[in-house]
Amino acid sequence: QVQLVESGGGSVQPGGSLRLSCAASGSLFSLYNMEWYRQAPGKQRELVAAITSVGSTNYGDSVRGRFTISRDNANKMVYLQMNSLKPEDAAVYYCRSRWGPRDYWGQGTQVTVSS
Repeated sequence: QVQLVESGGGSVQPGGSLRLSCAASGSLFSLYNMEWYRQAPGKQRELVAAITSVGSTNYGDSVRGRFTISRDNANKMVYLQMNSLKPEDAAVYYCRSRWGPRDYWGQGTQVTVSS
């Protein structure tokens, strides 16, 4: 069983930055692929960024070049550095871990981008 707890959300002006964190509990963290999703009101949940167990990364088209995903296996943490934030980045951001049939979600953290 893996539990995921996101933090770091908040309110920021357009052009600003935020760093989201996802703390994982449980064993074998390094084997999990880790992902960040987001969901804005009235929209479907979408993949923002992903990092595999070996560190390969992938990004959604709308955030590529502005967001960076990273992981710290020793401390069971995943991060999402978000730069040059836009109003359309506002959403609830969720952390997800996957390994084979194992699939876990965090409770989400709110990001607001407005002037």
